[in-house]
Amino acid sequence: MQITVSGKQLDLSDALRFRVSDMLETIARKYFGDALEANVTFSRARSFFTCDINVHAGRGLTLRGEGEAADANSAFDDAAEHIAKRLRRYRRRVNEHARDIAQQRETPEILEPAQHYILQQRDEDSVPLAEGPSSNGLTNGHFATVIAENPSVIARLTVGEAVMRMDLADQPVVMFRNAVSGQLNVVYRRDDGHIGWIDTASE
Repeated sequence: MQITVSGKQLDLSDALRFRVSDMLETIARKYFGDALEANVTFSRARSFFTCDINVHAGRGLTLRGEGEAADANSAFDDAAEHIAKRLRRYRRRVNEHARDIAQQRETPEILEPAQHYILQQRDEDSVPLAEGPSSNGLTNGHFATVIAENPSVIARLTVGEAVMRMDLADQPVVMFRNAVSGQLNVVYRRDDGHIGWIDTASE
C-alpha cells in the first residue's frame, strides 16, 4: 500500500512516519489484504496536534478518521481508533467487500463517472448576484465560484451499503444508484443523528 505521511508546517520524525506506516499496513492486511493508498496529515493548532487519515481501500470504499491530542503520536492513535471503531461496526460487510474486490479483479464493477465541485460561499452584502447560468452550468450568484473540482464516481449499492460507506468515510451525504430500483438515491446524516434516505423511485 502506498502511504503518504505529511505535516502542515511541521517536521515529522522518522520514528513517527514508521509507526504510522506500520500500523496502517496492519489494518489494511487485517481487513483488505491490499488497500490501494493512505494519506495521513498532521497539523498543529495552538496547544494540540491534529491528525487526519484517509484510506482508499478500493472500488469506491474510503475510510476516514480524525484525531487530536497534546502530541502527534496520540493524535494519530485517536484518528486510528476512529477508523477501527467504524471497521468493527461493519467488520463482516467490509471483509465481504474485500473478498468481492479480489474475486472481481478481472471484471471490475462499472462505476458511473461524476464530478465533485466545492463552491465558495459569498457574502451577500458585499458581492452582487450575477444573472444567468455560468459557462460550467452552475448558476452564477451567491454560490457560483468553484474553488475545487474533483473527479468522482456513482456506485451501484444497496441502501445499507451506502450508509456503511458514508459512515466509514465520515461523510455527511452519499449519492448512489440503488441496486434494486436502478434509480439515483441519496443517504445523508440528519442533525438529530438519524439517517435520511431520498429515493427518486418513490411515488
